[in-house]
Amino acid sequence: MTYQVKKIEYQDTKPFILNIHYAKRMPSISFAYGLFYQNELVGIVSYGSPVSPSLCRGIAGEHNKKKIIELNRLVLKYNKKNEASMLVGQSLQLLPKPKVVVSYADTKQNHVGFIYQATNFLFTGTTKPRTDMAGKNGGHSRHNLGDKNIRVKRSAKHRYVFFVANKKDKKKLLKDLNYPILNYPKTNKGIN
Repeated sequence: MTYQVKKIEYQDTKPFILNIHYAKRMPSISFAYGLFYQNELVGIVSYGSPVSPSLCRGIAGEHNKKKIIELNRLVLKYNKKNEASMLVGQSLQLLPKPKVVVSYADTKQNHVGFIYQATNFLFTGTTKPRTDMAGKNGGHSRHNLGDKNIRVKRSAKHRYVFFVANKKDKKKLLKDLNYPILNYPKTNKGIN
């Protein structure tokens, strides 16, 4: 089997994100990489600015906020064994340094984050379930309907962090991390 991971264009991500990914909406994309099998694009991973500005400041301090990016979509056409870890692992090596990559595994989708565990992300806890102002057509609350009384539930998400940096920068970033490093979750049992 011949796989290759390489940079792709924004428009290459659209069929995967809009037609295959459960969210069915385009995120902010600064970097996108594709997994090719015998010249067929079989998967994409995208990285972009986190939706939450407070995350950029909160995860590793104000002075590191421009280094924070979010792995915001991972989509595979066939989802064959090892494709996800191959795509994520090799794409991380292609990102500019230094970067702090944050990603979430949505418990509502029964995601635990095994792919992040397999690619050596650090587990830094689980967000609390909460409610947001309802967005148009079920979209993100930043596109809210303007009525604070119409609320939608947001599920808990497992938060993972990865440092794309040389040894010296990684040591500094790890010291600046504002979340504890915890043992990996194995199931979503007990999380609503």
